[in-house]
Amino acid sequence: MAATTLRERLIGLIEPLVGRLGYELVELEYGTGRGHGMLRVFIDAAAGVAVEDCERVSREISALLDVEDPIPGGFTLEVSSPGFDRVLRTREHFGRFVGSRVFVELKEPRAGRRRYIGQLLAVDEEGIALDVDRERVAVAFAEIGKARLAS
Repeated sequence: MAATTLRERLIGLIEPLVGRLGYELVELEYGTGRGHGMLRVFIDAAAGVAVEDCERVSREISALLDVEDPIPGGFTLEVSSPGFDRVLRTREHFGRFVGSRVFVELKEPRAGRRRYIGQLLAVDEEGIALDVDRERVAVAFAEIGKARLAS
């Protein structure tokens, strides 16, 4: 199974569970090395995330993955809060941080440029608008490879 397909399947399995538990799935990372996988799940909640929250979500995700078995071979599961350089993955994530400084990396370079750091001005159905060095830059969601809050 291709990594992107596995990632999408994992998000499809885990995101509804995390939501039912009262948290938001911020990001999910999966990678392999030396025959062992690493699944990192980043969660958030309006009241913040404590160690006990991560433990609770980890137990529930482990039980779900034991039943569904989407990951071939062994893997380690880590659940944590998103941190200060929080990943922005969905339209809702971007919407929550309008006015914040963000880092955006495009999937493909545009006019020779792939990375932008600037203030997030607006979010709509198609994408986002940034103020980069006093110039407005529009970026479609389909163009975004990675995005996160920037310090």
